[in-house]
Amino acid sequence: MRITVDDGVGLDVTVHGSGPGLLLVHGFGGAKEDFADHVTELATGGHTVVTFDHRGHGESDAPGDVAAYSLDRLAADVLGVASAVDLDRFVLLGHSMGGMVVRRVVLAHPERVAALVLMDTSAGPVAGLDPALMEAAAQIAIDDGKDALKPLLDAAATLQTPAYRRTLDERPGYQEFEERKWAALSAVMWGAMARDLARQPDQLDALRGVTCPTLVLVGTEDSPFVAGSRAMAAAIPGAELVVIPEAGHSPQFENPDAWRAALCGFLAALPATATGLAHQ
Repeated sequence: MRITVDDGVGLDVTVHGSGPGLLLVHGFGGAKEDFADHVTELATGGHTVVTFDHRGHGESDAPGDVAAYSLDRLAADVLGVASAVDLDRFVLLGHSMGGMVVRRVVLAHPERVAALVLMDTSAGPVAGLDPALMEAAAQIAIDDGKDALKPLLDAAATLQTPAYRRTLDERPGYQEFEERKWAALSAVMWGAMARDLARQPDQLDALRGVTCPTLVLVGTEDSPFVAGSRAMAAAIPGAELVVIPEAGHSPQFENPDAWRAALCGFLAALPATATGLAHQ
């Protein structure tokens, strides 16, 4: 499905199943296929499962203007996708940058979010990432393109945990999948979003006002995000924290059984007010 949002950008969207809405939002450099292993089971479990490629990612449009990209703009895209597929209220899961996007959605439009899953993400700038280095990398991406940026990212190896490397070694086609996602990225998007990720405000205090059921997921090896995940779970009233063993930044790939069990258990325990009002 192709959806055009309010500024004319086309987003590639998939919809599976029927029932309460479950909108899965991928991270920086990711794609809707980051959830593909689990969509069928989630849909069979009684949900309308929606995934989409962010602008500048995957099969969605990639505007050439840096002004077309920000966390706020991506949050508006989430709401645009939800409305286009007739989801008034929905369960909202955000992974990494996607978690930063859905954080904005739930804070600005709590009436739309029936339940929230924050996955390997943070309440503000990522711990340990130097804003000056992020700015330098952003400028390289915008001025010189991805070919100039890639060696620097490979050398930094920020999220290359043992679980990630094991998945590369053991999962057939995973290296090629990662390469396809990189090839599809817009360099302008990468630069604009790197800047916004580094400059974003810390919204931990604002999260104390979240009232919907919330699950915080993080891989035990995902060191930049573990402490922040614990802080978010402590701040959000009644939030559940699950630290997934033998997993890094992408536990849906690195320990899929544990990730799926945590998510499905959370969904199954939601009250009727969360599960019965999502798909109109």
